[in-house]
Amino acid sequence: MIELLENLRRLIVCADELLQKATKAIEAQAQAQPKGVGLLTSETLQREVLDWHRFKNRRQVASLTGLCPSVHASGQHSFLGSITKHGNPRLRRALVELAWRVVRFQPRYGPVVRWAPVLAQSYPGARKKAIVAIARKLAIDLWRVETGRCSREDLHLV
Repeated sequence: MIELLENLRRLIVCADELLQKATKAIEAQAQAQPKGVGLLTSETLQREVLDWHRFKNRRQVASLTGLCPSVHASGQHSFLGSITKHGNPRLRRALVELAWRVVRFQPRYGPVVRWAPVLAQSYPGARKKAIVAIARKLAIDLWRVETGRCSREDLHLV
């Protein structure tokens, strides 16, 4: 019995060391994130997008999210409707959740400044539309940062 317990103790010590290393790696990664961007959201975005370099322009990024407006056009008349929702739903949910946190933790971020008057309204429909617009712009800006087109400091995402 003592021999069995000694083997189990060694296994527990090894597992504990691996857990300590993994914890340090996660904490190091957490310090590299902008304020308000959680590790789970960051990991979800990375796993759903896979490779940011596969997009050639911002329209392709917005199309993947499904956050771009639908267009109803006939002749010279055109109307922008609700979002298409033709993109990745998990990515869309993560971006909308992240947009709410960016509004709270990154008040100097450009789209938040632009949509601040709408976000201050009490009408919930207008606030939701503003958050969707912020989420779409956030996806495009994350693509710009990940591909090296600009830095987080340029976008005020510190």
